Amino acid sequence: MDNFIVSARKYRPAAFASVVGQSHITSTLKNAISRGQLAHAYLFCGPRGVGKTTCARIFAKAINCLNPTADAEACNECESCKAFNENRSFNIHELDAASNNSVDDIRNLIDQVRIPPQVGRYSVYIIDEVHMLSLQAFNAFLKTLEEPPAHAVFILATTEKHKIIPTILSRCQIYDFNRIRVEDGVEYLKYIASQEGVTYDDESLHIIAQKADGGMRDALSMFDKVVSFCGSNLTIKEVAGTLNVLDYDTYFTITQQILAGNYTEALLLFDDVLRKGFSGQTFVAGLNNHFRDLLMCKNPQTLPLLEVTGSVAERYKTQAAECSVPLLFEGINLLTAIDSGLRTATNQRLHVELGLMKLCGLGQKKTVTP
Repeated sequence: MDNFIVSARKYRPAAFASVVGQSHITSTLKNAISRGQLAHAYLFCGPRGVGKTTCARIFAKAINCLNPTADAEACNECESCKAFNENRSFNIHELDAASNNSVDDIRNLIDQVRIPPQVGRYSVYIIDEVHMLSLQAFNAFLKTLEEPPAHAVFILATTEKHKIIPTILSRCQIYDFNRIRVEDGVEYLKYIASQEGVTYDDESLHIIAQKADGGMRDALSMFDKVVSFCGSNLTIKEVAGTLNVLDYDTYFTITQQILAGNYTEALLLFDDVLRKGFSGQTFVAGLNNHFRDLLMCKNPQTLPLLEVTGSVAERYKTQAAECSVPLLFEGINLLTAIDSGLRTATNQRLHVELGLMKLCGLGQKKTVTP
């Protein structure tokens, strides 16, 4: 049996151009390489799985490339690039600060920094989870971080910037990585699906991207999971079931029932949701987000805040045309109150059911305006 490689590793970007959703970072780093304006210390901050360590590796490879391309990408042909691609480069050193967080570990690193690179121009030190360093280790690192040898470049990566002491922050160029937008996540998942020969519907990939909550690594892990379950054809029902999330159809259907004032069907649908093992709080929070997305569709200026594309976006626009703005406002207020009250409600099911009946009452009263 061939060794399986998870998608997060198999499709890890190897060039700035293939990094997803961080163009403001990659363009700045490429400009710095082109102009020869390299800092001696960088701090990459942001949520998990958005490309911090990946960008650090690409940057380290590019600044050591002997024949960089016109747009500051590595050539992949020179000895330095080949060594990096084959995991035998002595110019790039990675340290996990979560397990090497003592003063002695930093002292060993400082001793190592003095040794110049044998091939290429820079020795690059990538320190992951740098917020895990002890206070004493941070202090031992200060002088070297401020005045390292000319051949040394430090790239610190962290998910918790607020835990890093100000004296470290002041010595670094700070780059803040964004959460991956749902649209960008869906596009990258489409690319990977095409490479793996997996067919899909738009809604199934949107479910994965939204569940990942801005982390591309999480999205790829979920993609592997649903492919293992569903095979080479992803459908919205199977993906939603595998990831234990409510699909879009549930919220579109309940909204139609609210607009029609049909509380009987709404209560039966909620009963079906509970039978599938979802909590009332999950249902209410999802419906509240659905109303919010419908409200975003009512104004061309807020339409870009709708984090869906393709056929899903068209469904939102179609349903939003049937809803009045006052209904959506009052619905969001009511659902927020239901969500808050659930924490103290003795009968959570009845609490949600009363809220659904009130929503259906709003749907009967409000006249529909485009």
